[in-house]
Amino acid sequence: MSGNGGRGRILVIGGGISGLTAAIEAAEAGADVTLVEKEAFIGGRVARSNLYFPKMCPPTCGLEINLRRVKTNPRIRTLPLSTVESLKGGPGNYTASIRKAPRFVNSKCTVCGACVDVCPADRPDAFNLGLSATKAIYLPFEMAYPARFVIDEATCLGADACGKCVEACAYGAIELGMGAETEELKVDAVIWATGWDPPDAARFEGLGFGKHANVITNVMMERLAAPNGPTKGKIQRPSDGKGVTSVAFVQCAGSRDENYYKHCSGVCCMASLKQVRYVREEFPEAQIFLFYIDIRAPGRLEDFFVATKEDKKLTLVKGKVANITEDAGTGNLTVEAEDTLTGRKVAQAVDLVVLATGMIPNGIGDTQVEGGVALDAHGFVAMDQPQGYLAAGVAKRPVDVATCNRDATGVALKALHLSAE
Repeated sequence: MSGNGGRGRILVIGGGISGLTAAIEAAEAGADVTLVEKEAFIGGRVARSNLYFPKMCPPTCGLEINLRRVKTNPRIRTLPLSTVESLKGGPGNYTASIRKAPRFVNSKCTVCGACVDVCPADRPDAFNLGLSATKAIYLPFEMAYPARFVIDEATCLGADACGKCVEACAYGAIELGMGAETEELKVDAVIWATGWDPPDAARFEGLGFGKHANVITNVMMERLAAPNGPTKGKIQRPSDGKGVTSVAFVQCAGSRDENYYKHCSGVCCMASLKQVRYVREEFPEAQIFLFYIDIRAPGRLEDFFVATKEDKKLTLVKGKVANITEDAGTGNLTVEAEDTLTGRKVAQAVDLVVLATGMIPNGIGDTQVEGGVALDAHGFVAMDQPQGYLAAGVAKRPVDVATCNRDATGVALKALHLSAE
């Protein structure tokens, strides 16, 4: 138990929606929480989304509320650009070794942008999945917390570091000499909220990602449709920047597949149906094709599916896509599959293909854990742990944002109980 009258000390690993929720709920119940996030900002993959389903509202709404709760709660300490290198002990007596990477920008930063104006070096924008570029000193996105620039060490701080940003900053916020730090932390409970990553779609034989310019993934589509994305919300073909007249959504790309990932990612069907609506809103006359094995829309999400499939220009094809080829002259694509309902082979020409590539768990990353952490057959953190560790949201199974919120709230309650023992 913490010595200041609180309800214990809790370490939350991962600053996405599950980690944010768990940290906020535990802290508002009286615990002292340290939230560790490897990225330079808090918000995870939700921050990269355009709209939630089924309400079709932007994630900035929920993020703004949660970030305000974090900022105003003195019991929450956030450590961006940080990783947990090792964990020892058990419930009520864990010791974590945390490595804090340098940001090279201190708390004096006002996000004025003068440093960006003079920076000569460019880097791929990871927030936009490499679909655009930023300068070597950058703000991850407009709502980023902490609201502070960060320098990409790999791009900027080589032998030829120019230091122009130092000269341009009137507030003394740039510290190119910052180094990494290590902190040892004692906590009573640990929550893994490490979330997920999209897989490397170039591995999926026959689907053409990385080979055909106009084959993109569902996470890329989310950024193309977002107003703060690389195209300012305009859905367009990467090959020529043109709008689309026909789009194919390919479900279970690499998922439910013995050759790649056996598990179902649970939310991909709904994500693609949501993206069907993105296309329809921007291109009312576009022909849309959705190739699927099964449509998984449980509970209240069935209404969203039923409403979406009433689109008269949407064609559902029950069949797993076997091959995607490209016309070299036009960049147009042909999607090949067998319609299992009719037994006929389909070869559908389209302008753009969107692969629903699923969720790959981050597990525990490179953290060295005394006694280990049990993972399930697919790499998610197992619910029963010999060392009493807890997992929230997609760290333990593929779920949507609303389910992450509910699950993380329950996990926070369990962490409070562990802290009280």
